[in-house]
Amino acid sequence: MDYKDYYAILGVPRSASQDEIKRAYRKLARQYHPDVNKDPGAEEKFKEIGEAYAVLSDPEKRKVYDQYGTAKAPPPPPPGGWHVEGSPEDFSDFFQTLFGGGLGDLFGVGSRRSARGPRRGRDYQAEITLPLEVAYHGGQQTMQIGDERLSVNIPAGVRPGQRIRLPGKGAAGNPPGDLYLTVRLQPSPTFRLQGDDVYTTVEVPAPLAVVGGKVKVPTLDGFVELTIPPRTQAGRKLRLRGKGWPKKGGGRGDQYAEVKIVIPQHPSHEEERLYRELAELLKKRGVVS
Repeated sequence: MDYKDYYAILGVPRSASQDEIKRAYRKLARQYHPDVNKDPGAEEKFKEIGEAYAVLSDPEKRKVYDQYGTAKAPPPPPPGGWHVEGSPEDFSDFFQTLFGGGLGDLFGVGSRRSARGPRRGRDYQAEITLPLEVAYHGGQQTMQIGDERLSVNIPAGVRPGQRIRLPGKGAAGNPPGDLYLTVRLQPSPTFRLQGDDVYTTVEVPAPLAVVGGKVKVPTLDGFVELTIPPRTQAGRKLRLRGKGWPKKGGGRGDQYAEVKIVIPQHPSHEEERLYRELAELLKKRGVVS
């Protein structure tokens, strides 16, 4: 069993006051909170910080930890177990042994854990990578996760970094733990998600960019007609209101179509004649030489 140095985890000396312990905990909890820190291992570090604070912020538990948790020789265990607020099932075996049912396991002199029955299984963490269109529409997806094929219900409008919980798919126990899937999105050749908004590129023939007209543009719900204003320049972003990503509070973001001016790669004789006439007009105006 790995020994836990709770003082080192919080970065405080063994003589630290309760205020110093609280300040250290708040600083580290903000730094490693899973909603803020997406680095691998941040969630496990966050749990470790919470465990250390649960012990050192409680004068009685801190006293027991200082007396027995670092001892090299097994002293007599104190009577009785501990009532622990929150979810001690998520804490380490070291914590469970020290506070879950007496000190027996830590020093090899028996334990009361067996009287409490099996522990809840640990939660597992994994990642799934979804095509952007699948994340938008959601629905039931069959996925290979480890050695098992699982049916996963994808919520419509799921976002990168969001977690999907599969109850009972974690480690065995009573009850079994859960499996948490962190969502990643595959790059899409058509769309790009930024916040609540979706971005795409729309190809506009050069003559249409000059005189205006309508073109078809892809959206996550299918193609729609987009009005191109006269004298539209390349790079202009045209908004499709309400065609973006579902918002957390309801409604949807917008879609922005960036204009890309195109000319025919294989123009007909008539098209080529008209382009020559246009070129002549530009020469007369002195726009080109």
